[in-house]
Amino acid sequence: MRLLHTSDWHLGRSFHRVGLLEAQAAFLDHLVATVHEHRVDAVLVAGDVYDRAVPPLPAVELFDTALHRLAEAGVPTVMISGNHDSARRLGVGAGLMGRAGIHLRTDPAAVGTPVVLADGHGDVALYGLPYLEPALVRERLGAERAGHEAVLAAAMDRVRADLATRPAGTRSVVLAHAFVAGGEPSDSERDITVGGVAAVPAGIFDGVDYVALGHLHGSQTVTPNVRYSGSPLAYSFSEADHRKTMWLVDLGPSVGPAPEGSAPAPGGSEGSGGAPGAAGGAITSAVRLDCPVPRALARIRGRLDALLDDPALTRHETSWVEATLTDPVRPAEPMARLTERFPHALHLVFDPERTADDPATSYGARLRDRTDQQIAEDFVAHVRVGAALDGAERTVLYGAFDDVRTDTAEREGDR
Repeated sequence: MRLLHTSDWHLGRSFHRVGLLEAQAAFLDHLVATVHEHRVDAVLVAGDVYDRAVPPLPAVELFDTALHRLAEAGVPTVMISGNHDSARRLGVGAGLMGRAGIHLRTDPAAVGTPVVLADGHGDVALYGLPYLEPALVRERLGAERAGHEAVLAAAMDRVRADLATRPAGTRSVVLAHAFVAGGEPSDSERDITVGGVAAVPAGIFDGVDYVALGHLHGSQTVTPNVRYSGSPLAYSFSEADHRKTMWLVDLGPSVGPAPEGSAPAPGGSEGSGGAPGAAGGAITSAVRLDCPVPRALARIRGRLDALLDDPALTRHETSWVEATLTDPVRPAEPMARLTERFPHALHLVFDPERTADDPATSYGARLRDRTDQQIAEDFVAHVRVGAALDGAERTVLYGAFDDVRTDTAEREGDR
């Protein structure tokens, strides 16, 4: 069975004020063409279909058109909601759409109910695990405690329980929207940290032939059978070096569990096979297919005059540009001057050259790459003259951040 794995469309999103609807439409044209060209048997969409809970009407119309085209192609599509989607809105009409081969999986209670397809080697059970906000789904899934790992483990328990009732040789596919340890994030994903922890171990999906992940925007292989497709378009300059792709995955017959103690297959590269010992090594190939690129991205850095004169930067004159200016004093009208050479410059960052003992340098270094919770902890320690939070205080602080995010999600109707 041939699967096409994609995710994180973020329909309706812009890129630094530049609308991307036309580029998103071009991607969906490419998706449908790929389905026909490669004779795909099922399309997997691992969440974040929309960029926000209440998407703009043009994004909804684009989504509707894509669903009609996939249904007309006669190729089943399995789709889950992500942390940007409103699960309730995305799931409206799921029963009716399922009759047309569009299977929306947005209800956490249904994680153990698969879409079952078949090929010459038997059945393939496809389980959809929508984004699981721990505070909202813990009780429904019977998770032992709050946290991403606990709720995903409870969901996977339901998957394995159902799979155990299926005929021998049934292959299994899981769609999930999560931050799996070993994945490389970018700047454009929304923070899903709970209690200071966002990542879950890849081993939580043990026993499944293929795991189609969404959430992280870079295409990557966590283990040979656990992969992120990444977003089809770049949504931040941190993705300037990304190669935007979809995974074309072939499932062969199940060959049964690997012998106890056998070594896992080496993984991580394009075209690698499955993982013996995961669930029988049913993956026979996994290949990255490139997505259309509307415009290249470039990150340039230096003093403004140098950037305007450097001949090596000629290749970026047609790119979307993020420029980091290192002038000790902010230049006059920097964006206007920059766009004379780089007409598609979109973002300016100021990082003046400073000495190592400059107070601004040390403050910036302390904040770099730190989460909101860590910054809050630093502030408490600062106002208490070095007295850091103890374990109980840290739990209260993290709980407050989680409550605010959960309250916001409920008010916006995200879940």
